Amino acid sequence: MESGVAAEEVPTVRAAPDFAFLTNHGNTLLLIADDRRIRIRDIADRLGITERATQRIVADLANAGYIGREREGRRTLYSLSDHLPLGLPIQRDLDIGALLAILPTSNGSP
Repeated sequence: MESGVAAEEVPTVRAAPDFAFLTNHGNTLLLIADDRRIRIRDIADRLGITERATQRIVADLANAGYIGREREGRRTLYSLSDHLPLGLPIQRDLDIGALLAILPTSNGSP
């Protein structure tokens, strides 16, 4: 019997995909952008990689000029060069600032 009332649509829950849209380099950059005093250990824990791998990634980002590092007591204070291009082959005009502007931080704001 049809009553003219549309059946309630039940949202489908999808499992997380087996791939990531961002590399560990991109995720590291986002974590640093969110917390300029983040420790290597904390980055490694959040990404599920070793501290050694994290150190290599941070060194890669620093050598490419995406981040700067400065000692502040026993901690490292990072800075971002958000004007640098993302290096995407299709859209070379996008910079780090554009990526950071669309992704929320841990406090929920972009």
